[in-house]
Parts: sequence; structure tokens; C-alpha cells
Amino acid sequence: MAVSKKLVKTIPYVKSSKVEKWHLEMQYENDSEGDATYYTSTFSKLVEATDPITGVSNFTKAAKGSFSNADLVAICPVSQWDAVFASQVDSVITNPPSDPVPDDSFSVPS
Repeated sequence: MAVSKKLVKTIPYVKSSKVEKWHLEMQYENDSEGDATYYTSTFSKLVEATDPITGVSNFTKAAKGSFSNADLVAICPVSQWDAVFASQVDSVITNPPSDPVPDDSFSVPS
């Protein structure tokens, strides 16, 4: 299983020339399109510079051009998305639900 992931959308929310928050989308792909084991999913998150609930800093406010791809990936919840994607692949590709088998010999109990 070859999983690839890449940022496909990065939208900065700018105030006073500095990014206050980012809308980030990352696309995951399992194997190659056309393969029997191909699966894709996209995850997104709005990340604020400072978490409004915990007060934890997610990134330092700066000009949008100063963020690299690596900086943006670093503020994504990649480990969480990795786990969800692995679970999706498992349930859809590796261990898909089996269809029920009819039992034509069953008769209504009396």
C-alpha cells in the first residue's frame, strides 16, 4: 500500500499583512488511480494562529509568503488524518463488508 499525501488547498486569512489563520486541505491517495486498491480522501482544517479554546500557539503570525509547504504541513493534524485514512482504507479496500447471502431453504416457523 503506497500512500501519498499532499496539500491541495491553502487559504490564508490575512489581517494587517499577517496570516491570522489558514484553511488547509490535504489529499490522501492509496496506490494509483485505476488499481483495485486505489482509494482517495481529502481532509481539511481551519487552523488559527492561537487556539481560541486552549490558548496554545499553532503558528507565529507572519506574511503569507513566508510560509513554506513544510510549515503548512506542520500545522496540519497529520497523525490524526493518517489514522483516519488508514481506517477508511481498511474498511473500504482491505476488509470491505461482505454482502449477506440469502438462505432460500429457510421457511417461516410455525
